[in-house]
Amino acid sequence: MGSNQILVVDDEIGIRELLSEILKDEGFTVRAAENAATARAIRKEVRPDLVLLDIWMPDTDGISLLKEWAVSGQLTMPVVMMSGHGTIESAMEATRIGAVDFLEKPISMPKLLATVGKALSGGSVLPRPGLTFAHLGRARVMVELQQRLEQASRLKTPVLLTGEPGCGFDLCARQLHQRNSPWQAPADLSWLATNPFEPLNEVKDGVLYLAEIHTLQRPEQKGLLQLTAKLEKFNVRLVCSASQPLVPLVEQDRFDPQLFSQISALTLRVPSLKEHAEDIPDIASTLLSQMVDAGEVPPRSLSVAALNVLRNLSWPGNLPVLRNVIKTLALTAGQTDIGAEDVHRVIHDFGLDTQEATPAFAGVPLDMPLREARERFEYQYFLHHIRREDSNMSRVADRVGLERTHLYRKLKQLGIKPSGKTEESAS
Repeated sequence: MGSNQILVVDDEIGIRELLSEILKDEGFTVRAAENAATARAIRKEVRPDLVLLDIWMPDTDGISLLKEWAVSGQLTMPVVMMSGHGTIESAMEATRIGAVDFLEKPISMPKLLATVGKALSGGSVLPRPGLTFAHLGRARVMVELQQRLEQASRLKTPVLLTGEPGCGFDLCARQLHQRNSPWQAPADLSWLATNPFEPLNEVKDGVLYLAEIHTLQRPEQKGLLQLTAKLEKFNVRLVCSASQPLVPLVEQDRFDPQLFSQISALTLRVPSLKEHAEDIPDIASTLLSQMVDAGEVPPRSLSVAALNVLRNLSWPGNLPVLRNVIKTLALTAGQTDIGAEDVHRVIHDFGLDTQEATPAFAGVPLDMPLREARERFEYQYFLHHIRREDSNMSRVADRVGLERTHLYRKLKQLGIKPSGKTEESAS
């Protein structure tokens, strides 16, 4: 049947050995794992052509491991679930997450080989998933955005996503898309001027995502306005994004005010990378893992020092720039472990500035008494975070690691008003 590599994951040694022997006799290369921890290690090392995964295991159950792979972008191979206590619910849950089939124990040889053959012929070359919204992180601003997206997903109101270029508009739009329903995201929007109702039949009961609508010309804006009148009839969810503020364009008579009113009733702002910098190391590691897995770059890993440098960058351009930096690092690093010196070299070539995101000791003379220097630094430190969080004191408290009562006490000592306005500096 072929020399495909199959990973068998089952905590029962008898089943592992039996399945391995049968599959090896059929010409497959087989690796076996007795638990989820071993399966994780093997998956990081290599991408199997197929995984046979037991649901009931002592450390981590198979459904949880399947979810981990799906969220981390490692579910790029077909997975067949196995269980001696199979239920319809388990099979449906596994299929929803991404499993291609379900085997109930005891597994007969004909059933095993038929299922393996079907899985390999139909799913051995799965599309490589890129980042998903889940990869963007767990910072407070992202958790809050996820909550708002979940609220919005229960509505049919058009949604307008705003923010910086490259911040992840498409990933947010995908959060509003229901599985197994139509999805369209046309790159060319010129059809809006000539036939604005063109996609409605194909995307009926689904989501139509239109990116960067601030670039639309007047005829296209007119067509989009006509389209919004037909959304309810076709049960189509419209999601638009704009990386340039639309209000100034309306005021300058460059964007139709009626269209703006129709599409902006539910507006969500997507944070830039620098607004959830604590998530950057995980995003960078995920991007690198996906590139290695897809064979785009040789096996590489990011050192802690390298991740710290990446976290402290301001990232103009956001995710696309981060992706390009990671790919350049992986292709040009001299060693398997990418170090801080590699990052400094590459970000210099990209023209990125580490100081823009985290200014340190700016304007604080180092030849003054320690107490005064500390007060000067703290004054600038807290001002920086208040501005960064747009005077949201809950986020400031989280960012600096203080309880809000302690934060307010410290700000009062420094002469900083919680509104973000300051009294006379200690200097």
